[in-house]
Order: sequence, then structure tokens, then C-alpha cells
Amino acid sequence: MTSKEIVHPAEIVREYGPFDGAERVHGVTHDGQRVWAATGEKLIAFDPASGETTRALDRACDAGTAFDGTYLYQIAERRIDKIDPASGEVLASIPAPGDGYDSGMAWAEGSLWVGQYRDRKIHQIDPATGALIRSIDSNRFVTGVTWVDGQLWHGTWEGDDSDIRRIDPADGAVLERLEMPAGTGVSGLESDGASLFYCGGGGSGRVRAVRRPAGQ
Repeated sequence: MTSKEIVHPAEIVREYGPFDGAERVHGVTHDGQRVWAATGEKLIAFDPASGETTRALDRACDAGTAFDGTYLYQIAERRIDKIDPASGEVLASIPAPGDGYDSGMAWAEGSLWVGQYRDRKIHQIDPATGALIRSIDSNRFVTGVTWVDGQLWHGTWEGDDSDIRRIDPADGAVLERLEMPAGTGVSGLESDGASLFYCGGGGSGRVRAVRRPAGQ
């Protein structure tokens, strides 16, 4: 732990799922109203107030998910699909930077930010071409990625240990960590833009809402 790193226990405020026909949750995103979860063969949307599933799109979705305000972006093996959430149509595809070893994904500042699990990196890429803009190193395996209020957070998961951490986007230094309970992994991560993070729960088939620390 660095001298300036702040550590809190993660406060899980609600769990969703497991969802019908879904054994795992990979990426998660939030479109301003609904939470979307990538479950392998279906992208499902649910109402975070009721927990009710409201949409299901038949799309390959084995890693991170992002939303740019209009469209969904979904990692599927070695590509990233741009998807119309209304119709489920794939509008465009670009190469994924990790060539099949990608994890989480977020949209911010007109770019996609893609986690590389074992490489311990977050790549900023052009959403139109997939061109690499820059890379940020982490000191842990990277799962989900999200930006909120100008802060970069990412999930980690190694063995039974998992956390959500805020890092300095300039140098990757860890500034703050929310430690998940032992055995509770984070496979995807997205902020609701306010006080909550939504975390994919991997093989639990669940999505967990975790409170963002007050004052952050």
C-alpha cells in the first residue's frame, strides 16, 4: 500500500440475479436508466430499482460492455461490436486491442477504455478504428473499467481477492481501494454516474451494487 492510498471495505448495497439462462456475468454498463449485463450469449438489461429484466439481445458478449450515450459497445472474442440497443443490430466492429485477452471496457472523453486482464493494462482506443491512443499500467489483473467525475476506477480479481480501485490515469498509481469480501469477485464494472458502482460477479451469475465512497 502506498502512503497516499486510502482503503475501505466495499459496501455492497444490493445484489441482482442470477438471471434466467445466464451462468456468468462478464461486462456491465449503465445507460442512464438500465443496467446492461453481458452473460456470454445474451446482453440483458434490467431495472436497478425493481431488478426486473427488461431487454435481452442475442449477441456474443464474453467480456466488457460500454455505453456512449446512444450505442452499446461489446467485446466479443477478438472484436468490439457497436450495437444499437433498440434493435440489437451490430452497426460496426473494430479489432479489440488484446486480441481475445480483453476484459472490462468503458466509454469516456470520446474514447473506449479497454482493460487487459493478465497484461495488467488499460488501453485508450479510438472507437471508430480501434487505433491505440495510450496505455496505463496497473499492478493487478484488470477486470472492469469505469470513469466517473473525472476519476478512473477499475476492478481487480486474483484468486479469492478482488477490489475496486481508483488510479491516477497519468501513471497508474493506486489512490483508493474498495476491498470486496473474500470470494466475491469483480468481473465487470460501471458507475451509475452518481453514488453506485455496478459490478459483474463472474460465475456467481450476479450483479452487485457497491456504494462509491462519500465525498468521491
